[in-house]
Amino acid sequence: MGSKPAIRVQSVVPLGDTAVLIDFSDHLDPDVNAGILRLADAIRRRKLPWIRDVVPAIASLAVHININLTGESDTVDMVRVLVDACLRDKSQPDSAPRPPIVVPVCYDGGFGMDLQDIGERTGFSADEVVRRHLGSDFRVLMVGFVPGHPYLCGLDPKLAVPRRSAPRLRMPPGTVAIANAQCVVYPYEIPGGWSVVGRTPLRLFDAARARPSLFEAADAVRFERIERAQFDRIAQREGTA
Repeated sequence: MGSKPAIRVQSVVPLGDTAVLIDFSDHLDPDVNAGILRLADAIRRRKLPWIRDVVPAIASLAVHININLTGESDTVDMVRVLVDACLRDKSQPDSAPRPPIVVPVCYDGGFGMDLQDIGERTGFSADEVVRRHLGSDFRVLMVGFVPGHPYLCGLDPKLAVPRRSAPRLRMPPGTVAIANAQCVVYPYEIPGGWSVVGRTPLRLFDAARARPSLFEAADAVRFERIERAQFDRIAQREGTA
C-alpha cells in the first residue's frame, strides 16, 4: 500500500451480529482517513466471499459480513487477521486518482446566509470568505449521516468556525456549509448546525443513477462560483428547482 503514513488499529469490536467495527483514531486526522480509505480498497480487492461490504468513515472502518459463510468462526478475529494482513502488505497499488468533482455553487441571492457571520468571526469580508472557500483543496473523508451526504476535509484553516449554537431545522437540498475544519453539502432538506456559505443546484443523490451518490470517499472536490441565473438554469436541468 505504498509508502504512505501507517495507521494503527485502536480497537476491533462487533457492530451488531453481522458487522465488525475497526477504530483507528478518536479525532479527525486526514492522513489517518487516507490510510483507512487505502485499507478499504485493499480489503475489497481480495474479493472474499464472506465480506458483504466495506464502509469507511472518518476515523473507523466497518466490515459487513455474510455470517452464512463464516460457519462457527469468530468474525471479530477473522476481521482482525484480515486487517493486519492488509496493513502489512506493501505490494498493494494505490487506486488511480479520479478527476476532481467540480461543484457549481451560488454564494449570492441569500444562498450564503452565514457569510457575514463567518466574516465577523474570522475578520474577513464576505467576498474573502468566498475566495478562500473556492481556493480550498477538498477531499471526501466519508459519505454518511444520510445517503449522498459528503464530509470534506481541506477547508482553509482560517475559515474554521465552530458549529452554530442553535441548529436550523431545515437545510435546503444542495446547501454548502462549513464547521471547524470541514465542509458538507446537504443532499436533502434535513436539520443542520453548520454555517452556510452557498448552495449548489446539483442533485447529490439519485438511486436511479449508475452511481447514485455524486460523491464517494476519497474523491477530490473543487467548488466553482456561479451566478443566480446559472444556478436557475442548472436547477431546471437537474430537476432541483
